[in-house]
Amino acid sequence: QVYKGLDIITNKVSPQEQRLCRHHMISFVDPLVSNYTVVDFRDKAVALISYIFARDKIPIVVGGTNYYIESLLWKVLINSKEKASMAPGPVTDRKVELEQLDGIELHRRLSQVDPEMAAKLHPHDKRKLARSLQVFEETGIPHSEILHQQQEEEGGGPLGGPLKYPHSCILWLHADQAALDQRLEKRVDDMLAAGLLEELRDFHQRYNQEKVAENRQDYQHGIFQSIGFKEFHEYLISEGNCSPETSALLLQKGIQALKQVTKRYARRQNKWVRNRFLRRPGPNVPPVYGLEVSDLLRWEEDVLKPALEIVESFIQGREPPAEPVKMEYDINENKRSHRVCELCDRVIIGDREWAAHTRSKSHLHHLKKRRKLEAASRAAETAGDSAGAETSGEDSGLPL
Repeated sequence: QVYKGLDIITNKVSPQEQRLCRHHMISFVDPLVSNYTVVDFRDKAVALISYIFARDKIPIVVGGTNYYIESLLWKVLINSKEKASMAPGPVTDRKVELEQLDGIELHRRLSQVDPEMAAKLHPHDKRKLARSLQVFEETGIPHSEILHQQQEEEGGGPLGGPLKYPHSCILWLHADQAALDQRLEKRVDDMLAAGLLEELRDFHQRYNQEKVAENRQDYQHGIFQSIGFKEFHEYLISEGNCSPETSALLLQKGIQALKQVTKRYARRQNKWVRNRFLRRPGPNVPPVYGLEVSDLLRWEEDVLKPALEIVESFIQGREPPAEPVKMEYDINENKRSHRVCELCDRVIIGDREWAAHTRSKSHLHHLKKRRKLEAASRAAETAGDSAGAETSGEDSGLPL
């Protein structure tokens, strides 16, 4: 939402709602800037939070993308070299340059300068590999060493440095999965009714058509990675160059893809809340209050009223009437453990991911297949031994 344009697909708050309450961090970055990062977001947002506090107001961070919210709450990011420019044009970001390399090559390079970090990252995770190499190149210090320094600060923990705002609270709006999926599908239909296709078509013609023609389109950086834009890529580039029937099929394909990827993204965000907020080890974690939003007819009773009571209690220094959500976590769990499943030819990072992998259908399928092969091999060996014994008995009476 920091980028100008694509207001419908990024679900920006309407101008009418913006007039009810002052909003920040919306529509101020040129869409052709592709090297805007979470560090840039954090730096601007933290300055705004200080400004809001200075006016005796309370900043409300609305998400969205919980990775960005985490960057505001905790000291978890690393500042590297100052950017040369935030103007649109050719990208000079070293991380983007490194991402052009093969993942195996990136992993090899990182293993040479920061073996500890390399052991924690998957060889296919080009973004994180490139970022760790960028940190080393621009600071001269291994990424893992900087992370250790953060964790060892007072209030730090296994996932990073200390909490920056000690009196924060998190309101987590969650819904039954079936209700959420249905609502997300309806949201896509509402976006189409609001003029989504016209918005995408206009944006494509102004910013992306030339890139596609020159085969340099990039759906991994900047606003072009927004959910919904790349899903309609085939429809946008073929419009006017194919039959109406083909165009209609591509449009339906894009709509279904948008619905699927939106639901998948919502699941990832809920998983992030559980793993990075609710199960975050250490004492410096804001309380998370769950608000049930499955039934929109009960918005007043289930969401608005309890939310106001919680926030008012925090302002007045009282214990809120609601209990925060509690979720057990394993203090010994290693989120960056490195294991290789030779059976599936996969690298697995993290204890919980390994446990999930060993229970997955694909792993169990490979395991069953290998056990069948081993059983067949043992049966063949047994048959061979028996045949050998029979042959020895028949030959025993023959002269040598």
